[in-house]
Amino acid sequence: MQEDRLQKLLDFLTKDPADPFLKYALATEYLKMDNPEMALKYFQDLVSNHEDYVGTYYHLGKLYETLGRRDDALRVYQHGIEVARKARNNHAMAELNSAYLSLAGLDFEDD
Repeated sequence: MQEDRLQKLLDFLTKDPADPFLKYALATEYLKMDNPEMALKYFQDLVSNHEDYVGTYYHLGKLYETLGRRDDALRVYQHGIEVARKARNNHAMAELNSAYLSLAGLDFEDD
């Protein structure tokens, strides 16, 4: 089933190679298939070629965390916060800020 979905997304991307949603969908599909290398390829393409695609940053940061690339994750969260701020996407900005603070060890909670 996942291979069918993956193949359909790849076919769509062949027809419209600049579509950021398709790249994002492929990245998340590869994550579901436990293929972080391919997911990373599509997320990095999004950051390079579709910087304003806000949804990329949280998931790319989490992927970097999973891969043990803490500094890369922090950098992606910070950049994503700026992109979300410019897009006035407060929900994404709050999610990214929370992820950043948690990873940086700055998420102080009242005990």
